[in-house]
Amino acid sequence: MRAGTGAAGARRVGAGTARLGPFRLEQPQACGGVAQVLLGRATRRSCAVAKAVDTGAGVRVTLRHDGRDIDIAVERVIVAAGIVGNVEGLGLEGTGVQIDKGHIVTDGLGRTGEPGIYAIGDVAGPPWLAHKASHEGVLCVEAIVGRPVQPLDVGNIPACTYSHPQVASVGLTEAQARGQAADRGWDVRVGRFPFVGNGKALAMGEAEGLVKTVFDARSGELLGAHIVHPEASELIAAYGVAKGMEATDEDLAHAVFAHPTLAEALHESALSAMGRALHI
Repeated sequence: MRAGTGAAGARRVGAGTARLGPFRLEQPQACGGVAQVLLGRATRRSCAVAKAVDTGAGVRVTLRHDGRDIDIAVERVIVAAGIVGNVEGLGLEGTGVQIDKGHIVTDGLGRTGEPGIYAIGDVAGPPWLAHKASHEGVLCVEAIVGRPVQPLDVGNIPACTYSHPQVASVGLTEAQARGQAADRGWDVRVGRFPFVGNGKALAMGEAEGLVKTVFDARSGELLGAHIVHPEASELIAAYGVAKGMEATDEDLAHAVFAHPTLAEALHESALSAMGRALHI
């Protein structure tokens, strides 16, 4: 179950919706301050839910914030409380299958600790995404029939939140990269480019949001990329391919992006990390 991160969550979430539980960007601190573009649409944050009553015409929600109750009327209530692996009653007891935090432990090809038993998708652990599960299934079956395949690298799996604007990301956040920098020998360098500097976004009337890229300045490795924009889920694929192919900042800098396109913002963000942005 994924609340609001797949096609079922694609309906625009706006002022007529109350979000119960933490509103989660796919990557915390995805785009620094621009996250407020998304979160600013919520009328209240950091509130406990005291009561929710179905009125027939909608939902009346009582929120508790700083010791006082706040009543709001909304059309829909979304409960986003995470998932738990459904691993009970499968007959796994007495087998070599290992369970960790409610998920079946596998290698990168779906193999468990018991020969002949494989697991893919949400039950095999995060990220709990349909496209991750689908690709795991392909790799698993190809490995079973003896085809040469590489284990899945979950660090290259894009994650998307279908809000308005959308949030999409792949790889590490800036905070995660800086936290690992000392051990990995990285010199973290960050690039940003707002869509207000992109001609196609302006022409579409969708200039809110930005692109953020995280690189290692020493090797040029793309460590992570994050996008906030109404078309973010379409754009993140380019960074997913680049990261999977181990493209560097210079590779992205010398790539030619068609004009006018939203994808030019991806190019500009990479240039920004190198101090070479053209249109800001």
